[in-house]
Amino acid sequence: MNFKGSRIELRGFVRTEDVSGFAGLWLREDGVEESLEFDGMQRRQLKGTTEWTEYAVALPVNPDGRILYFGFLMAGTGKAWVDDLQLLVDGQPVWKAPEGDVNQTVLDRDHEFDEGSKVVLSELTPVQVENLATLAHVWGFLKYYHPKVTSGQLHWDYELFRVMPAVLAAPDRAGANAVLLRWVEGLGGLKPDINASPEVPDVQLRPDLSWIENEALLGKELSERLRAVRAAPRPYGGQYYVTLAPIVSNPVFTHELFYPRIKFPDPGYQLLALFRYWNIIRYWYPYRDLLGEDWDAVLTEFIPRIGLAGNADAYQLELLALIAKVHDTHANLWSSLNVRPPVGDSQLPVTVRFVEGRPVVTDVTAVSGESSSGLQRGDVISAIGGSSVEELVRSWSPYYGASNEPTRLRDMARFMGRGPAGPVRVRVQRGNETVEVDATRVPIASLPKMTGLQHDLPGPAFRLLSREVAYLKLSAVKAAEAASYVEQAAGTKGWIIDARNYPSEFVVFALGAHFVDQPTDFARFTVGDLRDPGTFSFTKPLTLNPQASHYTGRVVILVDEVTWSQAEYTTMAFRVAPGALVVGSMTAGADGNVSQIPLPGDQHTPISGIGVFYPDKRPTQRIGIVPDVEVKPTLDGIRAGRDEVLEEALRQILGPQPPEEEIRKLARTRE
Repeated sequence: MNFKGSRIELRGFVRTEDVSGFAGLWLREDGVEESLEFDGMQRRQLKGTTEWTEYAVALPVNPDGRILYFGFLMAGTGKAWVDDLQLLVDGQPVWKAPEGDVNQTVLDRDHEFDEGSKVVLSELTPVQVENLATLAHVWGFLKYYHPKVTSGQLHWDYELFRVMPAVLAAPDRAGANAVLLRWVEGLGGLKPDINASPEVPDVQLRPDLSWIENEALLGKELSERLRAVRAAPRPYGGQYYVTLAPIVSNPVFTHELFYPRIKFPDPGYQLLALFRYWNIIRYWYPYRDLLGEDWDAVLTEFIPRIGLAGNADAYQLELLALIAKVHDTHANLWSSLNVRPPVGDSQLPVTVRFVEGRPVVTDVTAVSGESSSGLQRGDVISAIGGSSVEELVRSWSPYYGASNEPTRLRDMARFMGRGPAGPVRVRVQRGNETVEVDATRVPIASLPKMTGLQHDLPGPAFRLLSREVAYLKLSAVKAAEAASYVEQAAGTKGWIIDARNYPSEFVVFALGAHFVDQPTDFARFTVGDLRDPGTFSFTKPLTLNPQASHYTGRVVILVDEVTWSQAEYTTMAFRVAPGALVVGSMTAGADGNVSQIPLPGDQHTPISGIGVFYPDKRPTQRIGIVPDVEVKPTLDGIRAGRDEVLEEALRQILGPQPPEEEIRKLARTRE
């Protein structure tokens, strides 16, 4: 993007034929590491069959933009054509736009540690661990509070590498504090903020900065210097290393580099990953009060674990263990799940779910069939490859991040059959017998990707289970069809919304508006504060506003451990329908828009970036959506092919009159 201008536009003619999803142009600007601006045509829903028509997408020229991407796409089935593309800057072809220099930042100019941190470690003494922990505290605090850093004047990662060797060489706490004092003083003088910051209304969480007052830890002079940083003014508009996303206000960690070319082991970059992540949780995680961990102790524990990791795989595995300490189902090292145990490129062709506290085969994947896998629906797995399930779960658990235990078990069940290709001995309880099965793992790529993450009915999104009961599963829902769903459900006694899945589209308002007859609050958020990092305050409640046609029957929402994030938020919204019921079991307990955290070694991990609460400020994180009627699958039900959660929903709608056989027939999902 070496041109000047204020507006970029991509124009072109489009024709479609039987497009089931949508087709359209798209345009995106990227900065150093992150996407800055995007415009596409998904909301225009260009689908079906259309004649040649000219369309356009446009973006403002972002001063931090480095690369411009543009293209044409089609989602779903069908055919689409594009022709006569034009890329315009302020109405003129891009090649006629005035030339302009790329807006370079300190990240473009400072290259001292591009090839490595130059930090060498073979061991860490208790004194070094203690001093590195203090360095992590100070480095993170300055990153988000010192005006010279928040304004982007320093490559703060590289400043860490410049000071770290001296901290490591310090013989004791006093020596390390002296190094840190000189470092902070080198940032220059500070003026106190003479304009009192406006009081933030409705604060839910305040920063924990009591440690900067601890002169026994820091020494008097360093403590005083940090207190001066705390009192310094910070601009309201933003920070260099973090901003808040438009509208939703979850944190966006701008200018955080992935460092994909770093060769491991590199203790400096490995500690940078720990320091960056640990401080993001400390200042920008809305649920830090729900961690259930001593976050300072976690830092001390992981300094040697991550800093001394001997190769890339060991480093990634320790990051997985660190991230699991946050207890957030959103938080995972999604870029490196291949190193999480059990490892291997193959898996048993079955679906496993913890039922009554034990791993049970709930489905045998069709690509293999029961005859080749040797496993059957209802088998209770007790050992794999000679190791008991209890041993496996105990050894794997530290690397599985989740908001609660049902969700941790959900994820371990999904990966339980993973390992090297070929045969593996599996011990199962089948009825009253213990059976040794010679099962065979198949390539993971041959198995359905959503295995274990959907417990809804097969088939279309909407159907009538009977003349009195409508059914809709969120995994296939279409926002544009909301009014049609309501029309089809009209006149039924009840409508079952199956949230035992992840929604295919966002339908909170499109469908939820048909469930209320007056404006009804259903949630509120907490968001961070760029001027006072670590502070989170409540927003105003979010509201469903009624829309015709209004559904008058009873709404029953089904949930369990695969109900997470957007599915939980959708459940919160639909639950405010008059007389609505939630049936099922504990959900994943991770709600809120996610924020991505880049980490060295081309790693990335998300967190729940905003706090999601009920209108009365009751929390949802880790707790999940608490059902009104708790129902869990049973082993007998799995073996009989029953959906006991759906059965209970039908009872809640139809009452005690229908015979049990009729209820089971309506809810039956398998042969």
